[in-house]
Amino acid sequence: MEASQDEAKNFLQKLVQSESFAGVLLLLCAVLAMIVANSPLGEQYAQLWKTKFGFSVDGTFIGMSLEHWINDVLMAFFFLVVGLEIKREILFGELAGFKRAALPVIAALGGMIGPGIIYYALNMGTPSEHGFGIPMATDIAFALGVLSALGKRVSVSVKVFLVSLAVADDLGAIIVIALFYTSGIAFEWLAVAAGIVVVLVILNKIGMKSLVPFMILGVFLWIAVHNCGVHATIAAVVLAFTIPVAPKIDTLSFMDKIQIAIEKFKEAEKEKDGMLLQNEQVHSLGELAKHKKDVQNPLVRLEHTLAPYSNYLIMPIFAFANAGVTIGSNIDFGIDHVFLGILCGLVIGKPLGIFGFTFLAEKLGIATRPTGAGWIDILGAGMLGGIGFTMSMFVTNLAFSGEHALVATDVAKISILIASLGAGILGSIFFLIRSKASHH
Repeated sequence: MEASQDEAKNFLQKLVQSESFAGVLLLLCAVLAMIVANSPLGEQYAQLWKTKFGFSVDGTFIGMSLEHWINDVLMAFFFLVVGLEIKREILFGELAGFKRAALPVIAALGGMIGPGIIYYALNMGTPSEHGFGIPMATDIAFALGVLSALGKRVSVSVKVFLVSLAVADDLGAIIVIALFYTSGIAFEWLAVAAGIVVVLVILNKIGMKSLVPFMILGVFLWIAVHNCGVHATIAAVVLAFTIPVAPKIDTLSFMDKIQIAIEKFKEAEKEKDGMLLQNEQVHSLGELAKHKKDVQNPLVRLEHTLAPYSNYLIMPIFAFANAGVTIGSNIDFGIDHVFLGILCGLVIGKPLGIFGFTFLAEKLGIATRPTGAGWIDILGAGMLGGIGFTMSMFVTNLAFSGEHALVATDVAKISILIASLGAGILGSIFFLIRSKASHH
C-alpha cells in the first residue's frame, strides 16, 4: 500500500514539474469554465465575476469587481514574470546579442504582422476592426506543453527557436497593448508614473540589491499607470526591466563565506551535548541561508519565486474567469468577421508570417536558421506558434467597445479556443508526419 502511495506521489511530483503541466492545467481550466458557464450554474458563474470586492472609507467604496481584480491585479504578476523572462533572455539567453536575437525577433514580428493583417483585412471598416491584436500572440505554456508531448520528434534547435520566438512575441504583444489598447491619457498620473520609474532606475544604478524597495515602488507604479489610462499590467513589465541583475556577492566570496560558516559549525559540534544544535550552529545555518540568497541573481531569484504562482495559480484562475462563454442564442458567429479573422489569423497567418519573415531574413543575410532546423521545421514551428491563449484572451478584454462589445468578446473567446486547439493539432500532426518521413 505504501509503495503504491509513494509511486502516486512521485508521479504527481514529476507531472507538476514537467514543462507540459502548466499548459495542460490551463486547458483544463478553460474547458471547465466552458462546462460551468453552460451548466445550471451558468448564471452564478457570470455573476461571480461581477461581484465587488473592496472596502468603504467615509462612504466611498474603494475596490473593483472580482473580474478586474483578476485581469488587472493578478495578471500584473503574470506580466511581471513575463517581463523578467524577457529581460533574462535579452541579457543572458537566446535574445542576447544582435545575431542571436535577430532570427526569433524577426520571426515573432512576422508572426504578429501576418495574423494582424488577415484579421484587419477581414474586419476593416467594422466595429470589430480594433481586435487585430487578438491573433498576434503565442502562448508559451501551451506551446511548451505540445513540444513536451512531441518529445524527440522535435529537435532541440526547433524547440529553442519556438520558445525564444514566443518570448519575443510576448514583448511585441506588450508593445501592441501599450500603443493600441490604451484609453485617454491622464498626463498628471503619467508624470507620477515616470517619476517612480526614474527612482527605480536610480535604485538599480546605485546598486540596491534588496527587492523590497522595488516591489513597494512597483505597487505605487501600478496605481499611477492604472490612473493614467495605460493598461496597469504594463507597469509590471516596466518594473521587471528595472530589477537588478548583479548579486550581492560573487561566487568566490560566497565559497569563502560558506567555508567559514561550515568551519564554525564543525567547531561547535565538538561541544554539542544531546540532539539540540548549539547556538553557534544555529547562527551558522542562518549565515548559510543568507549567503545562499546573496549569491543569487535578484532578477532570476524573483522570477523563480513568482513563476510557479503565475503558471499554476494566476494563469489557471485567469483562464477559468475568462474562457467561460455561454453558447446559446447570444452567440452570433456572423458578427463582422471576428471568428474568421481570429481562426485564419492564428492557423494561417502565424505560420505564413513566421516562415515568410524567417525566409526573408536569411535571404537578406540578416540572420540564419538554427543548426539542424530545416525550412520544413520552421513551418512546423510556425504552426505551433498559432497556439494563442493567455495574451489573446487578455487583448480580447480590451479590444471591443460599443453595443456589440459583449457579443464580439464572447465570439472572440470561442474563436481563440477553437483556433488554438486547431493550431496545436495541425502542428502536432505535422511534426509526427515529419518524424516518420525522416526515419524512412
